[in-house]
Amino acid sequence: MTETKDYFFCGIGGSGMLPLAMIVKAQGARVEGSDRALDQGRTGAKFDYLRSLGIALHPQDGSGLIRAGQTLIASAAVEDTVPDVAAAKAVGASRLSRAQLLAQLFNQAQTPIGVAGTSGKSTTTAMIGWILHHAGKGPTVMNGAVMKNFVSPDALFASALVGEGEAFVSEVDESDGSIAMFNPKIAVLNNISLDHKSMDELRTLFGGFVDRGQKAVLNLDNNETAQLAEQLGDKAITYSLLHDADLRASNIKPQPFGVSFAVVDGQGVHEHVDLKMPGRHNVSNALAAIAAASGCGVSLEQSTAALCEFEGVKRRLEHVGEAGGVTIIDDFGHNPDKITASLKTLKEFPGRLLVMFQPHGFGPLKKMKTEFIETFVGNLGHEDILLMPEPVYFGGTVDRSVSSKDIAAGVNAAERKAQALQDREACGEHLMSLVKPGDRIIIMGARDDTLSVFAESLLKKLAS
Repeated sequence: MTETKDYFFCGIGGSGMLPLAMIVKAQGARVEGSDRALDQGRTGAKFDYLRSLGIALHPQDGSGLIRAGQTLIASAAVEDTVPDVAAAKAVGASRLSRAQLLAQLFNQAQTPIGVAGTSGKSTTTAMIGWILHHAGKGPTVMNGAVMKNFVSPDALFASALVGEGEAFVSEVDESDGSIAMFNPKIAVLNNISLDHKSMDELRTLFGGFVDRGQKAVLNLDNNETAQLAEQLGDKAITYSLLHDADLRASNIKPQPFGVSFAVVDGQGVHEHVDLKMPGRHNVSNALAAIAAASGCGVSLEQSTAALCEFEGVKRRLEHVGEAGGVTIIDDFGHNPDKITASLKTLKEFPGRLLVMFQPHGFGPLKKMKTEFIETFVGNLGHEDILLMPEPVYFGGTVDRSVSSKDIAAGVNAAERKAQALQDREACGEHLMSLVKPGDRIIIMGARDDTLSVFAESLLKKLAS
């Protein structure tokens, strides 16, 4: 008889941890966990949901690690002094990183489909998962964002799906180098641009990833991925909005909260899509998803029909609501590439932009200071306003030499409007003093579930 696996997730509420915990729980494992947000009384609904799945939650004080047979799942960055780690050592429990456990599950699947790239991973993963589900393929999907098609009253945090089919669809992450552990049958690579690592490091990691795949889905509109396509020959399935490719988009018609387009395959077959997510970047993501699904035997007609029913993912240019003639939008944009895509989409339609961007760390600001400034200068109009609180900071020895003030100063120097304030609350108060009918407020940032709560609170203030 196979022994039941026994996992304890440190930081179980995290965007990468929660869906992984859901998958192994659904596969029959015993799952427990802890989270700092739980101890601090934040995002209670998420933890109530985990408990509803039969997952036991503990304070993050080591009290949940009591058996040698447990496996502690913790970020590689979590230090040995953290109580959960110390407790695991004391009882002789083994330890895996989140990426190591995910790679084990992924590589064991009959049809592992990995989605990589600087931007668009979560959306493309959700699209592939929905297409395969819609086609009756029963995929398992591991995502870093909530997939709206799979949300129900009993599954409010549907960032994972467990199916009985052959496909295991997952985002794979280059930021910590863990992408090197994943062996895809179908490797999807949306784009390569500066983010967590140098371009040379990224080329090595992404190049190895597509080399290991039997098929590689590649974007010809990104210079880096286009070069890989040239090297891979027949192994590559290409897509493009601009160039000749295996899959192309034509007749693109942007809408404020959607986009319509035609998909044209290599045989000249046309299929129409009305997508409920806005932006040309999401047309590109859709082509990537169609290409990946074709590797699982899903026809172009089936894929496009599914995409017309695709509801999107949370916090990707998500329409929060309107009040007093003002629209509020919640967005995950946090690196120059993602922010550019979102702002370009928003600028296709009228209305002043009031952007509150919460950086997700001091490290990214220092690494990409110039790129952040160029992004906002290049994509904000003279009437638009950028507000930035100081980056998310949870203590430690991180270099804090570059802050939000430096980004704001660079944006102002280029004759755009920006202001750095101490915290998010101060930004909210200032937004309320600035806003007028016709404006659009965009809340941007990553790694903080409470940004959505903040966006909702602004809507309530406007409506009161």
